[in-house]
Amino acid sequence: MSIKKVIFIIVGCICLALGTVGVVLPILPTVPFYLATAFCFANSSEQLHEWFINTGLYKKHLQSYVEKRGMLLKTKVSIIATVTLLMGFGFFMMARKGIWVPCIILAVVWICHIVYFVFGVKTIKE
Repeated sequence: MSIKKVIFIIVGCICLALGTVGVVLPILPTVPFYLATAFCFANSSEQLHEWFINTGLYKKHLQSYVEKRGMLLKTKVSIIATVTLLMGFGFFMMARKGIWVPCIILAVVWICHIVYFVFGVKTIKE
């Protein structure tokens, strides 16, 4: 096995772990990490790639995005709601202490997130 394939397997496994953590902690983006996992596994091992695209995680979070270049409305709403709650909590805690620069940064990141999901990701019908 070549060094290149080993590196792709290692990076793919790291991206898989981070994407899976992102399912529970929406601060980590699940879709980009799973896209990177699919890319790395496809470049390292056909067996790993086939295994990954047949997992429930791939099918739930990435399949519609890869095949149709979009997400279901309920998936988008779920992501936006979870991120809003988590970022809102962080914003509230920092604002309580009067830490305004990170609040502004967090607000800008939140706005970019909303704009991306509303305008950048196509909504597909079920």
